[in-house]
Amino acid sequence: MKTTLIFLSVLLSVNLFGQNVYIPDPYFKAYLVTNSNINTNGDTEIQVSEATAFAGWMECADQNISDLTGIEAFTALIGLDVSDNLLSSLDLSQNTNLIAVYCNYNSLLSLNVSQNTDLEELECAYNSLTSLDVSQNTALIYLDCKNNLLTTLDVSQIIVLQDLYVHDNLLTSIDVSQNTSLYTLDCSDNQLSSLDVSQNYNLQELDCNENLLINLNLYGAIELYDLDCSDNLLTSLDVSQNPQLFDLS
Repeated sequence: MKTTLIFLSVLLSVNLFGQNVYIPDPYFKAYLVTNSNINTNGDTEIQVSEATAFAGWMECADQNISDLTGIEAFTALIGLDVSDNLLSSLDLSQNTNLIAVYCNYNSLLSLNVSQNTDLEELECAYNSLTSLDVSQNTALIYLDCKNNLLTTLDVSQIIVLQDLYVHDNLLTSIDVSQNTSLYTLDCSDNQLSSLDVSQNYNLQELDCNENLLINLNLYGAIELYDLDCSDNLLTSLDVSQNPQLFDLS
C-alpha cells in the first residue's frame, strides 16, 4: 500500500510538472509571466493550456532574451517580434499559424521557418545567417534579410513576393524571374555580376548599387521609376523601355 501511494505521488508530481511549459531563459519567462493575455491565471508559471490557447501577437523585443525555448508550445501564435535580443538560433517549426516574424538585430546563426507556410512577413535583418530556406514560405509578401552573410537565396517559389531586401550580403547571383509581383528590390552591396529584372513588370524601385554588375537587363520593367545602379562595372545602360523612370543614379 505504501509503495502504491509513493508511486501515485510521483506520478502526480510528474503530471503536474508536465503541465507547465519549460522556459529556461529568465527574461523570456518574465515577459510571459507578466503578460496577462498569456498568463491568464496570474501564477508564476505558464501552463501548456495557456500557451496553446494564446492566438495573438507576442512582442518581446529588446528583453535581453538569449533562449526562446518554450515558444514551441505556442502553436496558435500568429505574430512574433523578438528583435533586439541575444538569440543565436530560432526554431519556429511548431508555430505553424504564424503570419509575421520579426527577429532583426540578434546574433542568429540559424532560423527555421520551413513549416510556416502561412507566413506573410519575415524580417531577419542584422544577424549572422549564412543560409535561409524560404522555399516553403510561398505566402511571403515581404522579406527583409539584409545585413547577413547569405551566399545564396532561393525565392523562386514565392510568386506573391512584393518587397525584397537582401542588401549587404554575399550573394553572387539572385533569380527574381518568378517574382512577377515584385514592387521593390534592394540587392545592393553584394557580389552580383549580372541582374535580370525583365520579367518584373510591376517593379517600381530597384537598388543594385555597389555590386560587380557587368549586365543589367531592365527591358520588361515598364513601371520602374527609381533606379540606383551606381558603383558597378557597367559600360552601358539601356533604359529606353522604362518610360516611368524618374530617378536614376
